[in-house]
Amino acid sequence: MREYETVIGLEVHVELATKTKIFCSCSTAFGAAPNMHTCPVCTGMPGSLPVLNKQVLEYAIAVGLATNCDITRYGKFDRKNYFYPDNPQNYQISQLYLPICRNGKVEISDDEGNKKFVGIHEIHMEEDAGKLNHDDWDDASLVDYNRSGVPLIEIVSEPDMRSATEVINYLEKLRMLIQYLGASDCKLQEGSMRADVNLSVREKGSDTFGTRTEMKNLNSFTAISHAIEGERERQIDILESGGQVVQETRRWDDVKGESYAMRSKEDAQDYRYFPDPDLVPVVVSEEMIDEIKAKEPEFRDAKMERYRSEFGIPDYDIEIITSAKHMADLFEETVKLGADPKKVSNWLMGETMRLLKEKGQDAQDVKLSPVHLAKLVSMTEERQLNNINAKKVFEAMFEEGVSPLEYATEHDLITVQDTGALTAAVEAAIAACPKAVEDYHAGKEKAIGAIVGQVMKAMKGQADPGEVNRLIKERL
Repeated sequence: MREYETVIGLEVHVELATKTKIFCSCSTAFGAAPNMHTCPVCTGMPGSLPVLNKQVLEYAIAVGLATNCDITRYGKFDRKNYFYPDNPQNYQISQLYLPICRNGKVEISDDEGNKKFVGIHEIHMEEDAGKLNHDDWDDASLVDYNRSGVPLIEIVSEPDMRSATEVINYLEKLRMLIQYLGASDCKLQEGSMRADVNLSVREKGSDTFGTRTEMKNLNSFTAISHAIEGERERQIDILESGGQVVQETRRWDDVKGESYAMRSKEDAQDYRYFPDPDLVPVVVSEEMIDEIKAKEPEFRDAKMERYRSEFGIPDYDIEIITSAKHMADLFEETVKLGADPKKVSNWLMGETMRLLKEKGQDAQDVKLSPVHLAKLVSMTEERQLNNINAKKVFEAMFEEGVSPLEYATEHDLITVQDTGALTAAVEAAIAACPKAVEDYHAGKEKAIGAIVGQVMKAMKGQADPGEVNRLIKERL
């Protein structure tokens, strides 16, 4: 069997984090009842006129600058004509001839961990289509236009990736940059980041591209990896059996682990693009670019370097904390309030990550207050809470946003500071556990655990285990 190389390019659609749609004032909020966020513009009514949302342009330029693109100073919008029920105008307003950003690049790691660049062919602005909801019971499809007109940028890469690993590294880098900019939450599960994979194979060493297919319906990194491996094998099998790969759009079914053809792949001429006559040209001034540059945040790479020198926490902690801007902001704001960096990191790395995994949430969904987290760190340092009770308080903070002091007080979780009561409990436990005392004196250190357990039970968990151990050993 001949040896093959995979050639991959991506078209990444990102829903922008504006409060209103790209060409009208309807809300972009996710999860509303069908067709509640609509108006004559986003439902394509005759005579309605679009007006560009300035924030969309600013977000697009910000992403372009972060991905090292050239910004188009004079641009236009075009109509992409196609007929489908979720497309109310029978065309989509997009950019073909003069996209807002071109000729960019982002740095990623390849399969061996070496650095390489993936080229960005262009980034263009466009409107999203509506959504078809298929009702299998009634054998019908219903159209929800809430998503129609939601602003998108489409990031079109060069065919520079050669494996699923490189694709995921590229997508993670894009998601990180865009989230740090605040341009989108990039939640694949909600459709605010979607990737179409253009893939072909060719004999290793060849300079000629093979026939590519485009795969859609990819809403997770796992599905993208599976789809790439599956399509690679499918195309190699076709070529090895003497056949020819057909240029087409395919839909990936992650449950079945296979793809199937949707339609032949369209080219630009099939959409009969022409400049949109209802929208004025987009003119970007140098002042506007300078203003957007000045608002750029500290990106992850720079933040990681600063954390190493400023906070002295382990590299692994730094990688996890900076993987989401929201988590990094929470860490920094808590430390600014006087909390020890390593102890804050421990709570974020331990209990926060555990609860996020249990609840299937993203790091950007964390609603912890820096003030409350700093107070919890302070309470544990001052031994007002033992480790077990501190975790109970933290979980309540995570889920309900409660004050740690108020919650701990209300639920009798504060460590008892009355030395007399604790001493009495220790002496009672020693008297009640003669066998444990005998074993301890015989050299069995672990025997003290039975006495500790008796004390903690008597104190209803409101004692510091370290102090309990000290008092028991002192008396033994």
